[in-house]
Amino acid sequence: MLSQGYGHSPLMVLTSMSAHWSLIRQLTKREIASRYRGSLLGVLWAFLHPMVMLTVYTIVFKGALGMRWGQEGESALDFGLLLFSGLIVHALFSESVHRAPYLIVNNGNYVKKVVFPLEILAWTSLGTALFHAGMSALVLIVFYGILHQSLHWTMLLLPLLLVPLAFVTLGVSWFLASAGVFIRDIGQASGPVMTVMLFLSPVLYPASALPESYRLLLYANPLTFLISQAQDILIWGKPPSWVGIAVYCASSYLIAWLGLLWFQKTRKAFADVL
Repeated sequence: MLSQGYGHSPLMVLTSMSAHWSLIRQLTKREIASRYRGSLLGVLWAFLHPMVMLTVYTIVFKGALGMRWGQEGESALDFGLLLFSGLIVHALFSESVHRAPYLIVNNGNYVKKVVFPLEILAWTSLGTALFHAGMSALVLIVFYGILHQSLHWTMLLLPLLLVPLAFVTLGVSWFLASAGVFIRDIGQASGPVMTVMLFLSPVLYPASALPESYRLLLYANPLTFLISQAQDILIWGKPPSWVGIAVYCASSYLIAWLGLLWFQKTRKAFADVL
């Protein structure tokens, strides 16, 4: 399939997906299948792994450490669910960002194929991360239903959070995929940065647990808003901040657009460097 020139239109992010949707879907399926090829349980591990981790988080952080979120009506096991809901958001972003600096470097054979649309590698990476995030969300919802004997209607709004998260993830991935070709150290730095972002987000503790002077660091983390919103709609049954989501969608789409513009501008030099 021919790689298309998208110009500089703000719609180029969506065009890059629609123009190559079939190829993106095929590569994503192949990527997911390759991760579990050779294992006895296969793709079932995508469900079992988050189920085991949620159980461990609940036992360790609530049972052993006795940690609580401090919200009214919080049950004995809600801390594990709160932690896990935040980790779903962080893990989706982190999985794609970890892979981004190596997307072009590890697929050098595609670079030499003029007809291959290199920008879809970020879409494929995102698709794989979305699959794992979806399985984790399913585990969380099942566990919540078992523990509380009911579900919040607001859980249906989770896709609204995934849209801006997907756009910001794509934008960062395109920036890093391009930069990773020229500066190989970026791949080594992504791990520590993701760890810092984890601890500077309301995953292990609520924002109110930090002194006022340190909360600015928390809110500077682009994942903080989405993590808080995920906890509200999944655990507390609160409707999201519609204005906040609208602003985040616009901002994240701008990041995706700029990331793709940068990727398309620098891609001509990939073959020379590799």
